[in-house]
Amino acid sequence: MPNKISPPTAEEYAPFYSDYVQRAQQRDDIYAALALQSDELPSTLHVLTGTQARFRPAPREWSINEVIGHLNDVERVFSYRLLRISRNDATPMSGFEQEDYVRAAGFDDYSLHDLVGEFEFLRQANIIAIGHMSEEAVNHCGTASGATISARALIYMLVGHVEHHMASLHEKYLPNAQSALK
Repeated sequence: MPNKISPPTAEEYAPFYSDYVQRAQQRDDIYAALALQSDELPSTLHVLTGTQARFRPAPREWSINEVIGHLNDVERVFSYRLLRISRNDATPMSGFEQEDYVRAAGFDDYSLHDLVGEFEFLRQANIIAIGHMSEEAVNHCGTASGATISARALIYMLVGHVEHHMASLHEKYLPNAQSALK
């Protein structure tokens, strides 16, 4: 692993992902942030009941379970892209429709404990894989969803995606889910 994984340039990812990259840049050490998030997610959600985990802030919004299931889906998709790009695979990769994935998964039938545990396992595998990447591998670029993307950008996007959804959980989900049962 390189001593420090520097932030990607704007040319290394599609504009859609700029929020994720910017959120990740707020963490001092991107590699350490990967591990910290693996602790932060369970410590934030451990107090919720199964009913609270199925809370939706609005009828067409995802439930908390669905948000965590989505985090797991994206952790898998981004890590697959990261693997291929870091191995210098130039084959373009298609995108995916997150709404379809969430709808098809049935995450509200999962326990929140299982969803969070799954995230921890996925993230640990990514931490190990990233820890063994050379600086050259981190700098490789490929194509995903029709846009250029670097392995470095994907590492930042892993962190930024979780940051994005943690902010949403803290702002509109958790205060309402906890008061919904009172």
